[in-house]
Amino acid sequence: MTAALGWWRHACLAGFVIGLLGSPHVVPPAGWLPCLLVAAAAAGLVGRPLLVPAGDVPARATVGAWLACLVAIGSLAGLGVGAARVDSIDHGALAEPAGAEVTATGHVGAVPRRSFGEVRLPLDTDDGKVLVVAREPVEDLAVGAEVEVDGRLALPDDPFGRSQLERAGARLELRADELALTGGARGGVEGVLDRVRTRAEAALGEGTDEEEAALARGFVLGQDDLIDPITREEFNRAGLSHLLAVSGQNVMLLAILAGVILGCFGVGLRARLLLTIALIALYVPVAGGGPSILRAGVMGAAGIVATLAGRPTDRAYLVLLAGALTLLLDPRFGSDVGWQLSFAAVLGIMLWAAPLRDLIGGRLARRLPERLAAPLAEGTALTIAATIATAPLMAHHFEELSPASLPANLIVLPAVAPVMWLGMVIGLLGQISFVPVAPLGAIEGAIVDYVAAVAKLFASADWAQASVPLPGLAAVAAAYVAIGTLALATLAIGRRRRELLVPRTLSLLSACALLLALGASAAAGPDGAAAPPPDTLRITELDVGQGDAILLQPPRGDPILVDGGPPGGAAVDALRDLGVDRLAAAFATHDQLDHVGGLYEVLAEIPVTRLVHARPIPELVAVARAAATRVSRTAEGGSFQFGDVSVDVLWPPSADLEGPVEDLNHHSLVLAARFAGYDALLTGDAELEQTHLDPGPLDVLKVAHHGSDDAGLEALLAHSAPRVALIGVGSENTYGHPTAETTEVLAEHAVCILRTDLDGAAAVELGPAGVSAWTAAGPPPPERPGCGQQSG
Repeated sequence: MTAALGWWRHACLAGFVIGLLGSPHVVPPAGWLPCLLVAAAAAGLVGRPLLVPAGDVPARATVGAWLACLVAIGSLAGLGVGAARVDSIDHGALAEPAGAEVTATGHVGAVPRRSFGEVRLPLDTDDGKVLVVAREPVEDLAVGAEVEVDGRLALPDDPFGRSQLERAGARLELRADELALTGGARGGVEGVLDRVRTRAEAALGEGTDEEEAALARGFVLGQDDLIDPITREEFNRAGLSHLLAVSGQNVMLLAILAGVILGCFGVGLRARLLLTIALIALYVPVAGGGPSILRAGVMGAAGIVATLAGRPTDRAYLVLLAGALTLLLDPRFGSDVGWQLSFAAVLGIMLWAAPLRDLIGGRLARRLPERLAAPLAEGTALTIAATIATAPLMAHHFEELSPASLPANLIVLPAVAPVMWLGMVIGLLGQISFVPVAPLGAIEGAIVDYVAAVAKLFASADWAQASVPLPGLAAVAAAYVAIGTLALATLAIGRRRRELLVPRTLSLLSACALLLALGASAAAGPDGAAAPPPDTLRITELDVGQGDAILLQPPRGDPILVDGGPPGGAAVDALRDLGVDRLAAAFATHDQLDHVGGLYEVLAEIPVTRLVHARPIPELVAVARAAATRVSRTAEGGSFQFGDVSVDVLWPPSADLEGPVEDLNHHSLVLAARFAGYDALLTGDAELEQTHLDPGPLDVLKVAHHGSDDAGLEALLAHSAPRVALIGVGSENTYGHPTAETTEVLAEHAVCILRTDLDGAAAVELGPAGVSAWTAAGPPPPERPGCGQQSG
C-alpha cells in the first residue's frame, strides 16, 4: 500500500498527459481554472493523511479512489492548458482568407519535404506562419533562408493535408506559382544557429560524393530532402528509415559522446549533465527544429532531468514527463504517427531492453570478450525491444510490416554509433574554417556506403514488406496485450534456462517453417496470384471493354493504376483476378466515362493510397475523400516516385487546367513511367498531333485514344522507336478503333501490337530479361509484326 501511495505524482502527470492529448479535440468546460484550484486543494487535504499515515494503513479502495481523483484533476489541467497552447499556436498562423492571391516573404522554418513532385516547407512571415506547397523543380532551400512566394492560399481538401497544416502550426497552404530566394537570411540567435547548420552541412559534404553527403546529412542533421527517392524507399522497405530522421537515438548518442569528452576533462557528473542539456538545446535547432527533433531533444533532456532529480530508474515517470513536455510544445503532436512510434519504442525499451540485454549478454559472454559482448548485447536488446514495440502501430497506420527490419537493424548496428559520432565531430570541426575535415569525411562516406548497401540488400527481397492491416484501436490494443503476454512468457523461459533461444529442435522446425513461408511468398503475389519476376516491372492493359485501364506492377511496393475503364465493375474484377488488393496510386487521365467510370468502383472497393488528376473531377474526388484516399492535382512537370518506378507528367500544361474546354481528350494526362532504364509512354486520349511531345527513346507505348487516327504518331515512332504498343479497345465499338492507318504505321515500324479486343489482358514485362510481351493466352504470335523480336 505504501508503494501505491508513492504513485501520486505519476497519477497527476498521467492525467495531465491525457488532458493534453484530448485538448485539440475537446473544449475545456467554462470556469475550468477555478474548479481545478478547488479540486486540487481538496485532493491535497484528503491525501495528506494518506501520505503521512498516523495509524492504520488506508484501505486499497481508498487509495485507488484518491489516485483516480488525481488523474481526473490532472486531465482537467491538461485540457485547459492544452487548449490555451493550441490557441496560442493558431494565433501565430497567417490569418488571410482561403482563396486570396498573396505575395509572402519569409524565412524557411524547417527542412523542406520533397515527395510526389511537390516541395512542402513551413514559412515564417511577419504576418504569421504558412505552409508553402510548390511544384518541382525547386532549388535547394536552407532552413532560415529568406524566400518570396507568389500564390494562392487554400485549405487542403483531405484530412491528411489538414493534419500536416496543424503540425506545422499553420492554418492554410500557400500554393506557389513562383518561389524565389531573395538572398536574405534570419538574424539574431536563429541566424547564428542557421550559420552553424550551414557550416555543418558543408563539412558533411567534404571528402564524400553527392549521395554519401546527402545520406550523412540525413543521419546527423535529419535533412533527407536531397536523398535520392529510390534510396529513401530502400531504407523504408528495409526498416531503416528511422536513420534518415533525427530521433531520440541521435540525442542519446550525442549525450554519450558529450559525457565521454567532458569526463576526459574531469568535469563532474552534475556539471556534465547540465552541459549536455545545453548541448542538446543547441543541437535541436541546428538539426532543423522540426517536430521529430523537438521530441527527441525533450526525451533526452527529460532523461537527464530525471537523473539529476535522483530518479534515473523511475521509467514510468520519465515517459510521462517526456510526454507532457512534448505535448506542451504542441498538443497536436499526439496525433502524429512519429510521436506515437517514438513513445512506443521508448516504452518497449524501458520494459524489455534490460531483461533482453541480460539474457543476450549471458549467452554472448561465453563466446566473446566482455568488452565486445556488453555493447553488442545492449544494442541488440534495444533494437529488438523497439522493433517489437512499434510493430502494432506500424500495422495500424501503414497496414504493413517490414520483416526485414529486425535483421537489417542488427546488421547495421555496429555502424550506427560510429556514423553518428563521426558526423557530429565533422559538423563541430566544420565550424572552424581552417581545420581540414575531408579525411574524416572519407571515413564517414565509407560507413554511410555500408549502411546504404545493407538497406539495398534487404529492400530487394520480395519478403521485405508484408501486408498486415490492423484496423481500429481495439485491434491495436489486443495486439499489444498479445505481445506483452508473449514477452513475459519468453523472458520467463529465458531466465529459467539462461538462454534467449527456445530448444534447438523447436528452433530448427521454426527456421524450416520460416524458409518455406518466405519461399511461398516469393513465388506468389497477393491471394496466390503470380508475381512479376524479380527486378521486373509488369505493365498490363486490363481487358475492361471499350476503355482504358493500365496496371503497373513494380517488383517492390503496391501497384499503380492509370484509369479504370468504363463503369460496371470490370476494372475491380480484373484487379482481383490479378490478386491486387491495394494500390499505391490511381491516376485519372481525364473526365470521360471510358477512362474514369471504373475508378468510382475501384476507390469504393479497393484501398488506394492516392488519387491523382489534372483537370477537376469533383464527383471522383468526393468518392476518394469518402474512402480516405489522398487527392493530388498535377500538371506538366509533376513527378511521382513509387519505389523503383518514377512517373513523370508530360501533359497538360498547368495553364490549361481551368475553365471550359472544347475537347477533354486534348487535356488528358500523359505520363512517362521509368524503371531501371526502361521507359513507357502512357498517353490517355491525348493524341500526339495535339501535344507534339518528344519523350525520347521508348520501350512501351500506350497508343492514344484507343488507336484513333493520329497525325503525330509517325514522327513519334521515328524518334522513339517503341518495341511494344498497347491498345485498350472493346471487341464491339462503333468508333472503328483502332483505325487501319494506326495499325499500319505501327506495323511499318515493327512495333508489336497488343490489343485487348483480340488478346484480352495484354502485358509487357521490363527487366533483366529484356522486353517481353504477353497476351491472356501466352506470348503473342511470332508472325505478328515486331512480336518475334521484342525481347533482349
